[in-house]
Amino acid sequence: MWPRIGGLRALALGTPGELRTTLNTLVLAGVKTATAGLLTEYADENEELEHVGERLALVDDRDALVGVVEVTGIEVVPFAGVSWDFARSEGEGDRSIEDWRAGHAGYWARVGTPVTDDTEIVCIRFRLVSAGDGGTATGDLGT
Repeated sequence: MWPRIGGLRALALGTPGELRTTLNTLVLAGVKTATAGLLTEYADENEELEHVGERLALVDDRDALVGVVEVTGIEVVPFAGVSWDFARSEGEGDRSIEDWRAGHAGYWARVGTPVTDDTEIVCIRFRLVSAGDGGTATGDLGT
């Protein structure tokens, strides 16, 4: 199972280090409003898919809360079926869907899970609810 913070599932973007810091910065700036993951990761971790309205704890490398996001949309599509509209919403500077696919295929290959056109991708859209500790001092977490 994925870590929980104050009852919320943790959203740990990318891999620890510079990539996660960059992605978190994009979320906190309102530039990144979507993320993609592999459907197989959910089965491997015995996790259910997120649902619209669910709030997630955005975490840093130490699993410390940096913000809270709320899921606004979710769909599972084949890797080759990820839309350019979704890819742009990831806010990572890709100039085309081909750039997005090359970058994500390379990332997943580097972390040991190569993808094909048929690999099922979980496409999550979200909005930033709160930045910082999200009210953890009071146990609120932005809810």
